[in-house]
Amino acid sequence: MTKKSAALAAIVAGLALMPTGSARGATVVLPRPGQVGIAGFGQYGTLFKSGDIGDDFNTGPGIGIRLRYRMRYERGLGLTFERQTFDPRVKAPGDTAAKKLVLIASGVEVYQMFGTRTRTVKMLSGGVGIAQVTQKLNDNETKVGGQGVGDGFYASLGGEIEYFFWQTWAWDLSVRYHAVFLNQTTNHDLQISAGLIFYAGY
Repeated sequence: MTKKSAALAAIVAGLALMPTGSARGATVVLPRPGQVGIAGFGQYGTLFKSGDIGDDFNTGPGIGIRLRYRMRYERGLGLTFERQTFDPRVKAPGDTAAKKLVLIASGVEVYQMFGTRTRTVKMLSGGVGIAQVTQKLNDNETKVGGQGVGDGFYASLGGEIEYFFWQTWAWDLSVRYHAVFLNQTTNHDLQISAGLIFYAGY
């Protein structure tokens, strides 16, 4: 794991250990069932050395957007849209060699939340979706067919923290594992993300 991903992991772990006491002060308004949260985040991921893309690519940054609908009984539903890039394990100088791999993941998630009446809301998530993989070559062309690219599916498991700091705004920190099924192989992607989420009132 790189220094960047290790630092994000330390932040997530630190917030996970924070006391979850009652929300205090008039500046925080905790979301209720029926409200929708909109999150923007940055992330850093690493591919395990296996599968059609994991053999050739390792780590890189990404960005994404999530929509999260709060339900009763500390549950939730969400949509996620992510764009993750990965650098090659070995950089080759040729024009047709890969400069980076781009993974676009679009899917749905379900959440089980804990401590929804506190500033620090913890949750577990599971999801499924579509994975679209392309490669950017050294000559700036985009490879869309052949080995290491194509359309597939993914399944995800994750742990997440929302820490509310003002009104219905919260820091959103998470760790997720994606199993990406591409070209009859399974690729393993571990991501750490950090961002902001805002819940619209009603």
